[in-house]
Amino acid sequence: FAFRLFPLREHGMNWRARPLTCQEIQAFKKSKEVMERFVHAYQLMLRFYGINLVNKETGELKRAENWAERFENLNRFSHNNLRITRILKCLGEMGYEDYQVHLVKFFLTETLVEETLPNVKGSALDYFLFTVRSKEKRRELVHYAWQHFKPRSCFVWGPRDKLLKYR
Repeated sequence: FAFRLFPLREHGMNWRARPLTCQEIQAFKKSKEVMERFVHAYQLMLRFYGINLVNKETGELKRAENWAERFENLNRFSHNNLRITRILKCLGEMGYEDYQVHLVKFFLTETLVEETLPNVKGSALDYFLFTVRSKEKRRELVHYAWQHFKPRSCFVWGPRDKLLKYR
């Protein structure tokens, strides 16, 4: 389901699905209708995960009313983490880097601060975080994760000396 809505330039779990070409991505980006459908598909998947897109311009997110039930599903079935990684990569391919940042920060907050998604924490740190295309935004997110990780001494996703100096 997610592989059809969120195509990538790489092979995923379905080896029959053909990877996107750079030309196809550019054609998608030029089509207002395709991009509107893409954002609609993103909203659909977010709702499935118990998340609402608050602002289409910025990518700001919040928990949906049914978040507790949907988060239970996210915690129980790890295959969702692969789909979320795919969605994040596709957001970057389609030029929605701000959406990437908000979705990764959402999951970092829910896993590290709110502790509502303990079984998603590993994927959020190992995979979601590193889909963010902007090096600067990725650094900000790594620092945010480090600030909230417990125990901080076990944080392995960035060099401690740089994390201490980061502004």
